[in-house]
Amino acid sequence: MGGRQIRPAGVYRAVSEELKHQLMPGYNVPTPPWFAVMNSVPPSETLVRNVTPRHRAPNPNSKAASKPKRLFRPQNIAYPEDALRTSFYKDHPWELARPRVVLELDGKDHQHCDWSKGLRQPGVPLTGESVVQRQLWLMETQNMSKRKAYDIVRREFYRLRQEEEIEKRIAIEEARYVGAYFGKTRLDIGMQLEDNEFENWKIWAGKETANREARASSEIETFGLEDEEVGVEAEAQPVPVTV
Repeated sequence: MGGRQIRPAGVYRAVSEELKHQLMPGYNVPTPPWFAVMNSVPPSETLVRNVTPRHRAPNPNSKAASKPKRLFRPQNIAYPEDALRTSFYKDHPWELARPRVVLELDGKDHQHCDWSKGLRQPGVPLTGESVVQRQLWLMETQNMSKRKAYDIVRREFYRLRQEEEIEKRIAIEEARYVGAYFGKTRLDIGMQLEDNEFENWKIWAGKETANREARASSEIETFGLEDEEVGVEAEAQPVPVTV
């Protein structure tokens, strides 16, 4: 291969020629969605790869500082929230099972949150991310340790979750009082599915037990027939007489 790679640029030229010339009468070739992007950001024509920028300065006292390795491999970017998020979801794994809506209006929703006022933020549902951001705010502004900030925020989180559960239970009771009907809950559906699997297992276990008993009885009958045949052969053989 040579020093220049011109095949990617040839793709753009070929597609542009097809768009300029009408191949079939009455048929217009649709413009690909990547065509405008490829025009503004053309592909590279060189095989030389740029060195990946270093996000962390190397340790000057380290021996590996003079011997750079893995220059073209991206570095792992770690944020303070990653460790806090890992700790929270390790202690509360069922929070990941709650449905979430990942939606941003202008991409700057985080600027509208004031974590000094608590976990409740306008327009933001209560999730584990609220706990992480509130804990990070306490650690950075109030100079709290990770454990102390986590205990404070976790207490607030439990209180708000309890309020949500009480409000939900009261709303269901009021709706039932005026005639509303609710179907089975997720717990009831899960128990029903578990009962169905248990009944299927009992049927399978009964068949397996019957098959094993049939095999065991057939083996016993086979061993009995073999013993009878050995006895008949022994009686049929002549007994030697010693003079």
